[in-house]
Amino acid sequence: MEDKTAISNCGIVVSVRGSVVDIRFDGRLPPIYSLLHAGSDNQISIEVLSQLDAYRVRGIALTPTQGLARGTVVTDTGGPLQAPVGKAILSRMFDVFGNVIDRHPPPSGIEWRSVHNAPPPLARRSTKSEVFETGIKVIDVLAPLERGGKAGLFGGAGVGKTVLLTEMIHNMVGHHEGVSIFCGIGERCREGEELYRDMKEAGVLPNMVMVFGQMNEPPGSRFRVGHAALTMAEYFRDDEHRDVLLLIDNIFRFIQAGSEISGLMGQMPSRLGYQPTMGTELSGLEERIANTDTGAITSIQAVYVPADDFTDPAAVHTFSHLSASIVLSRKRASEGLYPAIDPLQSGSKMATPGIVGERHYALAQEIRNTLAQYDDLKDIIAMLGLEQLSATDRAVVARARRLERFLTQPFYTTEQFSGIKGKLVSLKDALDGCERILRDEFKDVPEGALYMIGSVDEALQKVEADQPLSAAGKQPVVAT
Repeated sequence: MEDKTAISNCGIVVSVRGSVVDIRFDGRLPPIYSLLHAGSDNQISIEVLSQLDAYRVRGIALTPTQGLARGTVVTDTGGPLQAPVGKAILSRMFDVFGNVIDRHPPPSGIEWRSVHNAPPPLARRSTKSEVFETGIKVIDVLAPLERGGKAGLFGGAGVGKTVLLTEMIHNMVGHHEGVSIFCGIGERCREGEELYRDMKEAGVLPNMVMVFGQMNEPPGSRFRVGHAALTMAEYFRDDEHRDVLLLIDNIFRFIQAGSEISGLMGQMPSRLGYQPTMGTELSGLEERIANTDTGAITSIQAVYVPADDFTDPAAVHTFSHLSASIVLSRKRASEGLYPAIDPLQSGSKMATPGIVGERHYALAQEIRNTLAQYDDLKDIIAMLGLEQLSATDRAVVARARRLERFLTQPFYTTEQFSGIKGKLVSLKDALDGCERILRDEFKDVPEGALYMIGSVDEALQKVEADQPLSAAGKQPVVAT
């Protein structure tokens, strides 16, 4: 009965300004967030954002508005925008409306749910702080992620953001029995196609869902694609009781889409032209990413910082939600130190003695101090050479260089390019390796032996395989 009422509730377009459409209804006025359809095949979708008076609503088009004119009949669907959920969505690629975009037949046996859900209440949230192990040494040791937390991934083009995200998906699927959801907000279609192909080749597609709101789509579509991905993530967390890894690229483009909509709707802009409701809109998305009694949604978000200005309102509001910041460095990438994570600029709220333990915390601090001292000495080394340093400083440099190389790691997702088998390293092995390097156990081992290995014992195996041993059988003979 309700469906018939919804179908019969029709309105007329009274004005079209870009993506903003005003519609007059003589019957029931659709509530906020209602989805309206127009056009011959209902190809134009409009979401109601405000009610202007007793008869008119103003909406934002989620699709291009070509062909929309005054007097066009608009149909109220009787509900909000919905996203598909269910086991059948795994290994598939969707747009904001839940249409498949991977050239395969639509999945069967799926359920549709509203993309507008409230964050879980405090009573359902888990208060326990747990570390989310990624199997990537430099992250687990220096910037541990929080289970059910949010991590920001800061980096430019070509420094390895996508490779790092892909590896985390691989580790999550292979070793945590979880589900991964990739949400592309304002993504280039080329990047989406490459990612889909890479995931397929890496064999991680069966436990993964991809949702894209491409760069060329209207701001309404880009603004809602994050909510659609979160609805899918909430299904796996609450109904399937599985842990979810949600990857968002790029959270800045969500804010940007909101800013475009705000301007089109005629709202007064805030500082630097951002929408006055930016904090609320971002919180509405971020607060749904939570750790509950049934499972956790752990999110890793790529963050673009406009003009490298960390005081920009978009960056400031995003920072307030993050529990860990991972900064990728172009300089480290050029030196071949992959993953190119800057250990001194990256950090985490989880890296406290109460959460990670006294030993882990002390080791992380010692690693940072050693690398910071080496950073300070680089200018002196460049001008005067290593020989001019004191014996103590030379020992610090030797430790730091070995630590830098030990914190590199071969990835499963790059095996086909590097020819090196990928390694998943437990937190215990990573901490043991760092501790042994700091205690000078490897001062006679060449730096190169520590490069692109898993646990630290592989360096000794490398040396034994590559170099003849001395008569004592303990130290390798190094040609001078």
